[in-house]
Amino acid sequence: MIWILHDWSDEESLRILKKCREAIPSNDKGGKVIIIDMIVQNQKEDDESIETQLFFDMLVMILYPGRERNEKEWAKLFFDVGFSGYKITPSLGLRSVIEVYP
Repeated sequence: MIWILHDWSDEESLRILKKCREAIPSNDKGGKVIIIDMIVQNQKEDDESIETQLFFDMLVMILYPGRERNEKEWAKLFFDVGFSGYKITPSLGLRSVIEVYP
């Protein structure tokens, strides 16, 4: 999912992730969900990067019921749905690749 979950509230994101969790095979069979999204306060902490993260957060809050999340907030969503773990790889500018495992 690319730039999807930041558009949704925590409640709706949990519903989406639950459906993903139900649809993928187990971890030992290679199952995982791949998410590309922003993780605030996870990238380099220069002024320009922080300003851009805050701008995206305000933009998402104005246009959608969602918001940008930090790693702790993402982890809570993943574990609340029953995923066993996740891996974050910062890349693609402000975006990160998040692999979530059943």
